[in-house]
Amino acid sequence: MADQNLFEQLKEVLADFKSFLDANVPTIKPAIQAIASLVPRVNDLLDLLVELLNKLKTELESLDVGAIPGLAEVSAFTGKIPALLEAAKKLLPNETASIESIADVADVVTGLPSVDAVKAEILALIAAIVAHLNSLKG
Repeated sequence: MADQNLFEQLKEVLADFKSFLDANVPTIKPAIQAIASLVPRVNDLLDLLVELLNKLKTELESLDVGAIPGLAEVSAFTGKIPALLEAAKKLLPNETASIESIADVADVVTGLPSVDAVKAEILALIAAIVAHLNSLKG
């Protein structure tokens, strides 16, 4: 089985988080509100999560990969980079941070062809999670 790309992983993580919230908001809402009366920064945590999810939503909405010629070939190219980087890590242990940075970019580019297939699902998950997080505050 092929490894999931970044966007499939994101969808899976968001779906898991949404499922948790679907099942537990009624239970954790009173607890969050009680904690917020003692530690008001709990609401900051919720606001920061919402802000992060909204930034992620904006980035995903701006991705329009359908018009990029040669995207499949570029994705195949970047898909080969992890093996090269793994070998380089062993030979260049002091370059681990640089190697990981390259791997992160390659992972994003490798997953781009699948964005259109999961984009709507990811955006719907983000919207549902944001609604849950906002409901926890009041």
